[in-house]
Amino acid sequence: MLAIIGGSGLTTLSNLDVSHREVVRTPYGEPSGALVFGQVCGNPAMFLPRHGYGHTIPPHLVNYRANLWAIHHHRASAVISVASVGGIRADLEPGDILIPDQIIDYTWGRKSTFFDGNGSPVTHVDFTEPYDRALRERIVAASAELALPVKVGGVYAATQGPRLESAAEINRLERDGADIVGMTGMPEAVLARELELPYAAISVVANHAAGRASSANGIHFERLEQVLHEAMGRVRTIIEHIAGCGDACRPPLKP
Repeated sequence: MLAIIGGSGLTTLSNLDVSHREVVRTPYGEPSGALVFGQVCGNPAMFLPRHGYGHTIPPHLVNYRANLWAIHHHRASAVISVASVGGIRADLEPGDILIPDQIIDYTWGRKSTFFDGNGSPVTHVDFTEPYDRALRERIVAASAELALPVKVGGVYAATQGPRLESAAEINRLERDGADIVGMTGMPEAVLARELELPYAAISVVANHAAGRASSANGIHFERLEQVLHEAMGRVRTIIEHIAGCGDACRPPLKP
């Protein structure tokens, strides 16, 4: 079963034929909201809004461990994360969709592992490739089949938030090699890895990052809603294609 975690701009999955909702209790507290179960094009899927159904949970207070544990507990086969980001790289424009392949973590103070309880063994996971390659390829292939352009490959900088970055901070992220900036990519990605859940991200560029192009003198918040509304429509179409096509038309996800 495919699981979708929606971020800013994707608080509901309109193409999910809902069968039921379930409030999940986890050893790590409550997830961001009830899990929504249903079907996309006849195939089972589940949805969880990362920031809650009223978009009330800021990035640094999201209970990432509870979210991933709940999704894993309900036997998701893979997780697609959808989130809005700021574009740092010069070729990225508002409304672009990018499928990142690397991540740099600048967050702090977040619960970032399942292996920190009393008596838990020291556990290291390989994070050389933060995103599952096969799942990324499925997203890219679906986009190509739908003739929906996406940018393939890029480095996601995960910052603490909830404030946006200064222009100087964006300059630093660019020097570090980052192409986009967001606030929710970590520890979500590494927690999925600890659970051996295939995980990939669809990043929607909502705006130029601070100090860049149209954001040279500030972020124009009034433009974001329209950009995200249009771009998230394309994201829903891609997800529908991935969830609905079945294993016959794509390399299978891990069981």
